[in-house]
Amino acid sequence: MSAQAPSAVILIRAARFVPNAATAADNAFQREVPEGQSQAATSTRAVAEMDGVAQALRDAGVTVHVFDDQDHTRPDSVFPNNWLSTHAGGKIAVYPMYASNRRHERRADVLELLKSHYRVQTIVDYSGLEPDGIFLEGTGAMVLDHVSRVAYAARSHRADTHVLERFCTDFGYEPMAFDAVDSASVPVYHTNVMACIGTRVAMIALEMIPDVARRAEVRERLAVTGRTIVELTEQQIRDFAGNAVELRGRMPDGRSRPLMAMSARARGSLRPDQVTTIEESCEIVAVDIPTIELAGGSVRCMIAGVHLDRRPTDDLEPTPAVEAIDENPHSADGQDLVRAVDPS
Repeated sequence: MSAQAPSAVILIRAARFVPNAATAADNAFQREVPEGQSQAATSTRAVAEMDGVAQALRDAGVTVHVFDDQDHTRPDSVFPNNWLSTHAGGKIAVYPMYASNRRHERRADVLELLKSHYRVQTIVDYSGLEPDGIFLEGTGAMVLDHVSRVAYAARSHRADTHVLERFCTDFGYEPMAFDAVDSASVPVYHTNVMACIGTRVAMIALEMIPDVARRAEVRERLAVTGRTIVELTEQQIRDFAGNAVELRGRMPDGRSRPLMAMSARARGSLRPDQVTTIEESCEIVAVDIPTIELAGGSVRCMIAGVHLDRRPTDDLEPTPAVEAIDENPHSADGQDLVRAVDPS
């Protein structure tokens, strides 16, 4: 088993998909839908790509929880990692979102499934910081090293360092914040497009960290556990090579196997030597998702990993007791997200 690589994931199957106009200004990876392509055709292609990701992960032995989304007002709901993360010890975090039309992506039914199928002790909801203009968009804004307990974050208005420090205090991580920009000096909007941390390998565009001293600190911190570092170029980042995630699959004979999930575009951007290095520790699972990538995110953005202990099938308790740390007990649409459950 690996603390870094979950064996179960949550995916959102959005019936209506479209690149979000509210995020286009600061997401340099976002693209327009091809001219002449209808909304219906775009959504149909995106749903097929979502299904392809789910099937590829299931075929590799990953447990996949899929939630349908029929709400046509949530253009980015396919990216749940921005509002939710789960952690060993039964802890869940719910995050404040920058774009107002993304805030009602937070779903009580997702949390209910986690409480029913996994051992959940604490839910911490930071979304009450949104009215103050303070945001931390989950494992998009942070790339978490669950082994060394470090939270890497490229500073941006989607990754406020004050809430980063609060998260690190609550969840037991060391904050490692840095500035990251592209060749046009445009800040990287989400850390997880430029970095991926696995158990034995890390992929990162160190060249996008302009502060040479800070770049060296990040490199050293990533390598301290013996990880091999695969340095990515800015062009590979634009092809989403950094937007990958390590998972734990299961072979037909029951043995576990480490996987690196990424898009076909990302896989195609890697040099042969980089592929060899990654495959020394992980099997690459690549899925073609060109329509979804129009929205400026790729496979890693689609996946909310489940780092929780599974509840035994013979455990008759329907819902675990949950300690609600009440940063904000309601979602943006008034739906209860966090509530204490009386086990008696």
